[in-house]
Amino acid sequence: MSEMTIRDTTATLATARLQAQPRRGIPPWLRWGSWVPTLITFVIAALLWQIVAWTNPYVLPTLEAVGASLVDDAGMYWSNFLVTLLEVVVGAAAGILAGFLLAVVMAEFQLIERAVMPLVIIVMVTPIVAIAPALVVAFGFGMVPKFIVTGLVVFFPMLVNSLAGLRDVDHRALDVFKTLHASRWEIFRELRFPGSMPYVFAGLRIALPLAVVGAAVAEFVAAGQQAGLGSLVTTSAAQANLAVTWASIALLCLLGVLLIIVLALVRKRVLWWSDGEVTAKG
Repeated sequence: MSEMTIRDTTATLATARLQAQPRRGIPPWLRWGSWVPTLITFVIAALLWQIVAWTNPYVLPTLEAVGASLVDDAGMYWSNFLVTLLEVVVGAAAGILAGFLLAVVMAEFQLIERAVMPLVIIVMVTPIVAIAPALVVAFGFGMVPKFIVTGLVVFFPMLVNSLAGLRDVDHRALDVFKTLHASRWEIFRELRFPGSMPYVFAGLRIALPLAVVGAAVAEFVAAGQQAGLGSLVTTSAAQANLAVTWASIALLCLLGVLLIIVLALVRKRVLWWSDGEVTAKG
């Protein structure tokens, strides 16, 4: 099959898909209904937090105390933030890449899916807090066990969503490619891979927040280097230092939010032809 014919077919499909999309109106962030309810919710939550903190100082710190802790010990928080960020980036990248590559192999060879998927499910249903100490014994007290725990947490949602996307192919387009005698690689490159991107990004919406959770859990249960926001939460809670505990939790939340924002921006650039969201699986 000629390269020009493949490109012409792909371009025709992409143009038809783009023309089918409705025209965009006012950006969502300019609409009052998009951000005012959220703002009201956060204000109410902050007021309730303050009331509980004032009446039960041993349960919650005041927001002023949390803010003061962040300002006074900014260097400590920043160094621990970078450690957790490293665990998230390395672990999530490895888990996401492994999940997608295995999904590609499973989509092309169903025999491999039938052979491997039961083992994957067994690993995924095993509590991660039970695996982490064993990983420390196997790989030492460094960062490697934390990378592995983080990667395991994101691996399964990426595998499931990528596999669904690679198989959700427009059968009419697939028939066209087969009629033109396209090779398996050409079908993957020009049809399956681009068509799977909405599912891949839906999986990433689950995987990236889970990566933050996985890194924090790894720092909770994996002995060794006492660094990272998760370790800071553990040590400060043991010392009943609520301000540091909740400041660290707030930074973990911030990290997750930043990852989602970056993902949304990347998705907007990559999936410029798609306005709709695919429901994630997992």
